[in-house]
Amino acid sequence: MSTNFEIRLGIVKVKLNGALALKNLFKSYGDRVVVNDVSLDVRAGEFFSMLGPSGCGKTTTLRMIGGFEQPDRGHIFIDNRDVTRDEPEERPLNTVFQNYSLFPHLNVKENVRFGLRFENPFNKNEKSEDQRVAEALELVQLASFGERRVHQLSGGEQQRVALARALVLEPSVLLLDEPLGALDAQLRARLQIELATLQRQIGITFIYVTHDQHEAFTMSDRIGVMRDGRLMQVGAPRELYESPDSVEVAQFVGAANLIAGEVVSRGVVQFADENFVCSESAPLGKGMMMIRPERIRIGSGSHKAMIERVTFAGSSLRVTLKLGSVIINAEVPNDEISSNLSAGQITTIDILPDAVRVLPLAT
Repeated sequence: MSTNFEIRLGIVKVKLNGALALKNLFKSYGDRVVVNDVSLDVRAGEFFSMLGPSGCGKTTTLRMIGGFEQPDRGHIFIDNRDVTRDEPEERPLNTVFQNYSLFPHLNVKENVRFGLRFENPFNKNEKSEDQRVAEALELVQLASFGERRVHQLSGGEQQRVALARALVLEPSVLLLDEPLGALDAQLRARLQIELATLQRQIGITFIYVTHDQHEAFTMSDRIGVMRDGRLMQVGAPRELYESPDSVEVAQFVGAANLIAGEVVSRGVVQFADENFVCSESAPLGKGMMMIRPERIRIGSGSHKAMIERVTFAGSSLRVTLKLGSVIINAEVPNDEISSNLSAGQITTIDILPDAVRVLPLAT
């Protein structure tokens, strides 16, 4: 199945396909369950990230999508076709791994051409191999690098060659297993933007596995958070950050103050022996109050707190405060106002109503 790339005047046009559906996927190794009843729908042309800590099941899920592992039960559909038992080369997808697996004895062009050896023989493509290789290198901005050897490339350039080798097959779905993990922080940040831009340019469905929340936020249309083999929550980056469904998601997605408290009346929550305003839709009763550090205002409001520590973090300051018997963390811009904050000061804080998210107590 081809997505029929066209490169004209620097614009890539592509027929959108690559809708992916997982239905009740389950995988275990002996007594250890690694993927537990995962169901998911990914739209064609979407950049979808699977985010979670090591051992949460995200890479095993990716390998089952790719055909490198077989689920114990459940089904995988691509464009409404059940591919669960298909071999990897029979599926309209390709994979980029963290280890790029480039061949040092081949130049860049031949490394990319190598990907065509795994093309389904039933796929029809009118373009020559040379043309397809050239177009793939153009996509990743390496058009003039075709004759270079692998050892002459930087880490970022090697990553692009691996990406071109995957794209030369014109897959409907591209699987990426932490492909930026081996790069330094600055290069990784630059390539995140480039990768997201490329995906939106060509319209292929990207399924991206990472443990790095910033990476997922930067690139993704939607994110699925996994823990202990389960898909905990799926949503857009802002939705996951501001409205997590559980303590587990709140803890993993960004820094969060999690404080046991109680909604004592409509729109009023109590913790640290003080009352704060919260959403009027918050259910009455005990819960876990989630407050993001950047939503706490220091020097305003009427709640007194003592500054225990101020930590320099470049563009911001991280301020640890003691509110009654409760420790909370705030993050404020590094500016002329915050430069006067120091440990031991008594200050006031304010927490806006929409900053308090009431979550169920963890079980």
